[in-house]
Amino acid sequence: MLARGPARKVTLYLNEDTPHHLTSLHDAVMSLLLRKGIAGATALRGMSGFGERQSLHTIDTEYARHLPVVIEFVDSAEKVDAVLPLLYDMVTDGVIEVQDTSVVKAARRAAKGEPARPRVRQEQRYVRLGISGRRTSEQRSRSR
Repeated sequence: MLARGPARKVTLYLNEDTPHHLTSLHDAVMSLLLRKGIAGATALRGMSGFGERQSLHTIDTEYARHLPVVIEFVDSAEKVDAVLPLLYDMVTDGVIEVQDTSVVKAARRAAKGEPARPRVRQEQRYVRLGISGRRTSEQRSRSR
């Protein structure tokens, strides 16, 4: 799971029909990221796009198989640096973009069979946080 703090975001702009060995490039990239233990990745298929040749590809044209695919993932700088040379060799047609970013929150729902995090009653949460506008248990006992 991602840790809160500094991270790197990688965005790959690919074409849906770009091959890589016996599969598509976008599938090969997703498989690589999974094998290398990247925290998570998302592949998005675009409705239209164009590149340096300035030819618009849309779902409604003869270029419907040449639509854009964008893959994004966020992980630690160490993991990104380890996988970038492999991506660089794989991407023969596309763009790789890397940005420094910050993870503010990374949460996941408990899987089946995994113990859920204990729930904290609302009252206890306010007491712990000391949020004004709510009386703490100490304040309530003093007013009695």
